[in-house]
Amino acid sequence: MSLKILHTESSTGWGGQEHRTFKELVALRERGHTLEVACRPGARLGDRAEEAGFAVHRIAMRGGGDLIAAWKLAPLLRRKRFDIVNTHSGHDSLLGGLAGRLAFTPLIVRTRHLALPVTSLATYKLLPHKVVTVSEWVRRYLISVGVPADHVATVYTGIEPPPKVEHSTLRAELGLAADDILIATVAILRFEKGHRELIDAALPLLAERPQVHLVFAGDGPIHERLVAYIAAKGVSDRVHLLGLRRDIPNVLAGCDFFALATWQEALGTSYIEAMAAGLATIGTAVDGVPEVIQDGVSGLLVPAKDEQALTRALYTLVDDPELRRRFGRAGQEITQTRFSVATMAAEMEAFYLKSLAERGRR
Repeated sequence: MSLKILHTESSTGWGGQEHRTFKELVALRERGHTLEVACRPGARLGDRAEEAGFAVHRIAMRGGGDLIAAWKLAPLLRRKRFDIVNTHSGHDSLLGGLAGRLAFTPLIVRTRHLALPVTSLATYKLLPHKVVTVSEWVRRYLISVGVPADHVATVYTGIEPPPKVEHSTLRAELGLAADDILIATVAILRFEKGHRELIDAALPLLAERPQVHLVFAGDGPIHERLVAYIAAKGVSDRVHLLGLRRDIPNVLAGCDFFALATWQEALGTSYIEAMAAGLATIGTAVDGVPEVIQDGVSGLLVPAKDEQALTRALYTLVDDPELRRRFGRAGQEITQTRFSVATMAAEMEAFYLKSLAERGRR
């Protein structure tokens, strides 16, 4: 059965949420479904979707109370006879949910990507028929605040197998030697991602082990503050800020293991990408991260903001290359099934069809 699905998104940026939505668009199209996007002018998701050949509808969404946007969405839903509208952020979930109700769209779905407190239960209980979460932790949280358990399902974010990188150019780019130990972090530069905590925990290693380096890929609002912090700690030659990169497989292939000291994480796609690249991982035991990293199997988990525990974990992987290899092999095996795009697409398709059947539609 071929479905017609409209994804809505009010965010204009590009992060894990938008990346997952884009992967769903591509993967479900490959499974024979028709997908389109409604987003704000200038949204990067819309740009990427248009580049990939999807129909994109640019609608100004000035806030959750922007009824004009809802009135524009409702005729679009009716005219094109979408089976499903799948919303993602706060504003578009209000507008898309209302438009879906006005247009009598058979199925309205809200995807919850974040590990933050819910600000509007209406976008989970009243407007959508069903909710998808990216981890069991997020699902349990929504149930705890009143969303009916039978309305919420978890579909883990999937990634494509990374291309095989025969020879990374990263070390040559940074002027580092083959026997230097590079610790990778791939994340937007925000305080809650824990870059400063990772630097603080790594300071003893940087002082004692001249071959150890931190490599941060990503950009974000704290970039300038992070540059100043690194300089104040006297480690500008040991902590490398790469900025936003489109060659993440190349970056990961040039590193020895991965660490991210995040304070909150709905799931942790960066960990999954590192595991798929064959890297051992160090993560924080918060929110959905323990659903990704199996402590002592594919990596090490430490409490968030526990500097001493993080320092010990860093020493462990720096000093034990065989353990790094064992964790890396286990992580690759886990990602090939549990966290693949193919698995995510099949589970989303099954969720849509089951939900439509429950509602007696199609």
